[in-house]
Amino acid sequence: MAAPRRFVMILLCFPAGWYRMDTRSRRRPAGEGGDTMKLVILDGYCLNPGDLSWAGLEALGELTVYDRTPLDDEDEIVSRVGDCEIVLTNKTPLSRPVLDRCPQVRYIGLLATGYNVVDVDAARERGIPVCNVPGYGTSSVAQFAIALLLEICCRVGHHDQAVHQGRWSACPDYCFWDYPLVELAGKTMGIVGFGSIGQAVGRIAGALGMEVIATGPRPWAEGTRPAPWVPMEELLARSDVVSLHCPLFPETRGLINRETIGGMKDGAILLNNSRGPLIVERDVADALNSGKLLAAGVDVADAEPIPADSPLLTARNCLITPHISWAPLEARRRLLDTVAENLRAFLAGRAQNDVSR
Repeated sequence: MAAPRRFVMILLCFPAGWYRMDTRSRRRPAGEGGDTMKLVILDGYCLNPGDLSWAGLEALGELTVYDRTPLDDEDEIVSRVGDCEIVLTNKTPLSRPVLDRCPQVRYIGLLATGYNVVDVDAARERGIPVCNVPGYGTSSVAQFAIALLLEICCRVGHHDQAVHQGRWSACPDYCFWDYPLVELAGKTMGIVGFGSIGQAVGRIAGALGMEVIATGPRPWAEGTRPAPWVPMEELLARSDVVSLHCPLFPETRGLINRETIGGMKDGAILLNNSRGPLIVERDVADALNSGKLLAAGVDVADAEPIPADSPLLTARNCLITPHISWAPLEARRRLLDTVAENLRAFLAGRAQNDVSR
């Protein structure tokens, strides 16, 4: 005779209001005894599409997360900030008019390194710290810059696709190639912007046998960085590959344009996985189509998402990826951890990574 089955019933009893959700947000329950600080993330999806946890921020207050917020709708931005004291943003702009309409905001946290989406002057006037996340993606972004370069030089993806389409099987020879294949050893890499990412790119390029030169706003003493400083004009004239790793400021907007391209080597390669507006896209497209530039690899665009009529989309030998240099899981986890660390530091009275100072 079979043994009788035993059943165990588990009852889960939660207090009313333990979890609340609306159609646009996820909320953490209010804490016991008194008001809880309110936090809002205006555009969290790209940082965390579901493979990370918001727990570090949820522990600090009542958290509302929006996947994305219309960038050009000031009223909606203000509505979503609501009565929150802590505002976290990646690409959603926090302009002076928005801050004027949200006087309760005490802290702005960036889910990124760049902070041009925030009116930092307006925040400073109100005593609001603006804290970014530097350094989280150094290895990932440097790795991706070299990946763009290697794809241009080796065309691995194209030839893999050609083989899977049957072209090698039907080839009369034992091999074929559709693009000129480029060896990097002995060539010169010129890096514009030689901070942590630029230096990481330089180290990888050096390991590939390239000569590395670099430029920045101020010269550095020889031997203090892993490549010598040269003026911008010399860098453009000497480099077989020009890789951009500088921030976007008024003085760097449109840095690569018709005039500066004219000072580059014929047949040079241009890389940009820093900021889209560093290049004038029409001028780069013209240089690609004329053959002045051999190729370009870009992971960023002047406007993002890239417009369907961008001249880069139809330019010759232009490799484009959708702003993913920063996006490996490891880098995004470091970013999110630092966002929480920045906020904890602020709450402890010692704001860190504050670009408004």
